[in-house]
Amino acid sequence: MNVSVVVFTCDLRLHDHPPLRAALDGSRDVVPLFVRDPAVDAAGFAAPNRLAFLADCLRDLDAGLRERGGRLVVRSGDTVAEVCKAAAEADADEVHLAADASGHAHRREARLRRALEAEGRRLHVHDTVATAVPPGAVTPASSDHFSVFTPYFRHWSQHPLRTPLAVPRRVPVPDGIGSQPLPSRGAPGALSPGLARGGETEGRKRLVAWLRGGLGAYEDRRDELAGDGTSRLSPHLHFGTLSPVELAHRARRVGGSGAEAFVRQLAWRDFHRQVLAARPDTSRTDYRTRHDHWRTEEEALADIEAWREGRTGYPVVDAAMRQLHHEGWMHNRGRLLTASFLTKTLYVDWRIGARHFLHWLVDGDLANNQLNWQWTAGTGTDTRPNRVLNPVLQGKRYDPGGDYVRRWVPELAALAGPAIHEPWKLPGPDRAALDYPDPVIALSHGLDRFRTARAGDTAACS
Repeated sequence: MNVSVVVFTCDLRLHDHPPLRAALDGSRDVVPLFVRDPAVDAAGFAAPNRLAFLADCLRDLDAGLRERGGRLVVRSGDTVAEVCKAAAEADADEVHLAADASGHAHRREARLRRALEAEGRRLHVHDTVATAVPPGAVTPASSDHFSVFTPYFRHWSQHPLRTPLAVPRRVPVPDGIGSQPLPSRGAPGALSPGLARGGETEGRKRLVAWLRGGLGAYEDRRDELAGDGTSRLSPHLHFGTLSPVELAHRARRVGGSGAEAFVRQLAWRDFHRQVLAARPDTSRTDYRTRHDHWRTEEEALADIEAWREGRTGYPVVDAAMRQLHHEGWMHNRGRLLTASFLTKTLYVDWRIGARHFLHWLVDGDLANNQLNWQWTAGTGTDTRPNRVLNPVLQGKRYDPGGDYVRRWVPELAALAGPAIHEPWKLPGPDRAALDYPDPVIALSHGLDRFRTARAGDTAACS
């Protein structure tokens, strides 16, 4: 076999890359191809922060390929059409592609297979590139997917992981294959000012630092808002500059409770993908409908705008929303709090919040974003769908000194200790001196409205 095409999608790396390794093992030359598909833009996923991070990833991938005698071929257009064109130009026999979980990915794969077979070429789709355990690899006896995480995790933990693959020494690319220029990072004014840099090189630096300095304390510190004891590797997992298989192996090699907790988060990521793969419609419809009559954007516009701008009057909610806008990233505890506040306290449709997150999050991942929003809204896989997170109690628990709030809500920087989470309780003159809004809603009002809308008991999380 002379030439194979490797289509890079959610796997922008050279380390532990099964499609690339299979192509190199079976061919003399390889065409590493990335297609910028306008269908992604049309679906609303071409957010500025992710496009900038993507540009970093592609430039780093191209640099890594050039160090190994190759280069990245970039095209724009319909993915199926552009892959077929590149395969014809190179006279390739095979095309290699990483499996993905979304309905769009499944339809793209089916179209590509038909188009290539019509030309006498073969498509190979590789699992365990974007996930550690592929969707459908572990299933309950009565269904095609797990709907509850705990039994899924039990089976996931027993599933053997493949051995990570070494980075290739050479990637020979045939001559005469045209490429468009690599994309630029975009206008700085459209990006979050604190947006992290992308690319496999940066991701591997972060991974090494995390394994050495953060993993051991992860179990104890991962919910600390001010301490920021999370890995911040989620953007690299989303773009595939790091391999989840490699991360699971390396964390387990370190061992300890921190490593166990971190691997559990990798399993959560796979869990959401197996749900989405089995139920693609959950990206836009309730996984388990509760027949909620959510407030629409028109009905709740003022409240929604206050939430988006970080001006709800609840300091920990506002701090998290401002972190999102500044960094294109948010602490996981902040994501839970802000989502619960929008859906359970303001009783706004979860899709409105999910859309806002997807616009800003550099790690904006369809499976994780939509299904975590549904988990919080009570329409997803949470076994306690009436769970409500109280932003005052949560703020006092996970930001007891108020340092996280002071970092992102400078209007409250002069307030000390837990009092920062309830500024409306300050004496009149002190309250009037703050350039900070009153709460948009009383927590009891939101809870009463939610109880009325949802029959049954509502459990307030403290």
